[in-house]
Amino acid sequence: MDPEGNLLIADGFTALYDRHAQALYRYCARRVGPDLAEDAVAQTFLIAYEKRHTADPGVDPLPWLFGIATNVLFRHRRDEVRGYRALARTGADPLLVQMSAESHAARADERVDAGQRARRIARVLAKLPARQRDVLLLFAVADLSYAEIAEALHLPLGTVQSALHRARAKLRKSLNEEEAGR
Repeated sequence: MDPEGNLLIADGFTALYDRHAQALYRYCARRVGPDLAEDAVAQTFLIAYEKRHTADPGVDPLPWLFGIATNVLFRHRRDEVRGYRALARTGADPLLVQMSAESHAARADERVDAGQRARRIARVLAKLPARQRDVLLLFAVADLSYAEIAEALHLPLGTVQSALHRARAKLRKSLNEEEAGR
């Protein structure tokens, strides 16, 4: 049996961490920044370990872990929204480590275009309802399927599909309006 199949044993949980910690870190870092992401991932695995007896051994544990991580990040929502608003206002993403001066100078034009687009996207993300933002980021950042998102957030599949559709439509509409306004 795969060690992840039995989360009750220490080796199985260690394998679970080794296999999924990096994906959870990327998702959390995009949501709350690298400093808080480490804490969020640690807290996610602590909660997962405490609730390991509730995990279904026959099912992929990744959506379960993303669900826990999303709940951990719920506490950081205020900071997340502030970060998106700051990015929308200034164009400087407070959640990402800045590039070195040499690399920055070499790609300045590229970064200006990307920065403008990131600001527009951040404005929309800051305004999205929490459920739509969670679904969109689990899909776009964590690369989860609709079914995995539904499992992670304990939502019906149709609700996930609807929330993702609405979030995408709002994002697309906002970007198109701003492009037309140039």
